[in-house]
Amino acid sequence: MANLLYQQIEMLSREKHIETTVVVSAIEDAMVVAARKYYKTEEDLRAKFNPETGQVDVYSVHIVVEEVTDPKKEVSLAEAKKKNPSAEIGTEIIAAKPTDVLGRIAAQTAKQVILQKVREAERDTIYNEYHTRVGELVTVIVKRAEGPDLIVDMGRTEARLPKREQSKLETYNIGERLRVVIKMVDRAAKGPQVIVSRADASLVQRLFEMEVPEIYDGTVQIRHAAREAGERTKVAVASRDKDVDPVGACVGMKGMRVQSIIRELRGEKIDIIPYSEETVAFAQKALSPAKVTRVQITDPENKKLEVIVEDSQLSLAIGKKGQNVRLASKLIGWDIDIKSEEEKRQEIEEQMTALTAPTTPLTALAGVGAKTIEKIEAAGITNVEKLAGMTPEQLMEIPGIGEKMVDKIYQAVNRFYEGGTEAAAAAPGGETTDEVAVEGEVAAAESEGMPAESAAAAESAEVALGTAEGAAEETSEPRASDGETAAAAKEEFVEETPAPDPSEEKAEDGEAKDEEKPKH
Repeated sequence: MANLLYQQIEMLSREKHIETTVVVSAIEDAMVVAARKYYKTEEDLRAKFNPETGQVDVYSVHIVVEEVTDPKKEVSLAEAKKKNPSAEIGTEIIAAKPTDVLGRIAAQTAKQVILQKVREAERDTIYNEYHTRVGELVTVIVKRAEGPDLIVDMGRTEARLPKREQSKLETYNIGERLRVVIKMVDRAAKGPQVIVSRADASLVQRLFEMEVPEIYDGTVQIRHAAREAGERTKVAVASRDKDVDPVGACVGMKGMRVQSIIRELRGEKIDIIPYSEETVAFAQKALSPAKVTRVQITDPENKKLEVIVEDSQLSLAIGKKGQNVRLASKLIGWDIDIKSEEEKRQEIEEQMTALTAPTTPLTALAGVGAKTIEKIEAAGITNVEKLAGMTPEQLMEIPGIGEKMVDKIYQAVNRFYEGGTEAAAAAPGGETTDEVAVEGEVAAAESEGMPAESAAAAESAEVALGTAEGAAEETSEPRASDGETAAAAKEEFVEETPAPDPSEEKAEDGEAKDEEKPKH
């Protein structure tokens, strides 16, 4: 019976690939847990497995001390002498605990502890074995499916092939043999710890190492690889021997070597590109099979390139859904902006037109004051053409520009484009005398605390007054309607502004009388 128990322990150890001592230690720990639960004691307990008899003995342990502070773990020297005359301070006194009375519940507890310990030991063994083999090519057999993931048999353990690590165009059957690479080993995973992949770029590299002797011995090196599983892969290779062609070595005679890899990847296209230390030359090769006209580095810090191709080569350079340029960008590590020659020519023409196009200064706008122009120029708008292309929201973002001022600016711009140079010449310097006076009145009103509405009304009245007076001066005989309009405008302006000085009023009356005299 004893030999049978130990044989079972050895068989379990071989099956789980763990040491026999680990299983024995698990059994001893299980017996300690079961005895502690049965006796409900806090004493220090130990278990000892006897491989000859198959018996597992449980002992309680007490330390001999001069003064006992914890009776459950310590014993006095006098008490220890009764059990062991040779006992001294610091020695251990052990006493056997019966194990035949533990019962079914204790046995079930011991079983659970043994299984847990063995499982933990097995996971530690798997982790220690495979975590150093990440990136290695292995052959597995599809065992079962768990949702979108596949569980594959690696021989000594199971591994998981997640959906994200499967090739998009491949389907897998139970019992099928696959070549995969070990992607990672997860110690904390609940299920299989080893994660394998059919979509990683390292799978292509390992396959080339198997098929190409020059890569295996180091003569040819795979410098970079970019892959979209199931569709296309780009591999950059370089030779350490100037007499060995790296691309020819990978392709093989009549393409036999690369065709073998393509069959393993089930028809996936592979582009083999010679590696170059020069970014421009490398980018031209990386975009194959498209022919590149020229490559220009636009932003060295952010690694950005501009590639110009012929119009007929544009779709080929971009690839299906941008696949070719995307893989090339991954391969060289730079962002690539592809343009056709026609697009580049149009872009240059637009830039030249923008540089040579005549511009009109803001001072040519009639009805916009100097202060407003300063605010607009401070925001970076220096000509009428650029101002006309702005939206009201963009204008209101300029500090000091409100809704009314935006309307005023748009009216001025419209007058400029409707009247052309004549409208611009009507107000030299970009502003009229009336506008300067209006701005002065509005500023004075604001400084004296006048509300914005009153200032706006005063501005409207001043404009109306200027219009009426101008009409009166142009006609040889003033009309009653013009006089009434001017008088009404004056009355409205006087009501909303402070009373003028008496001396100024007399002067204004004199000037008005002079103006009313008929001209000869």
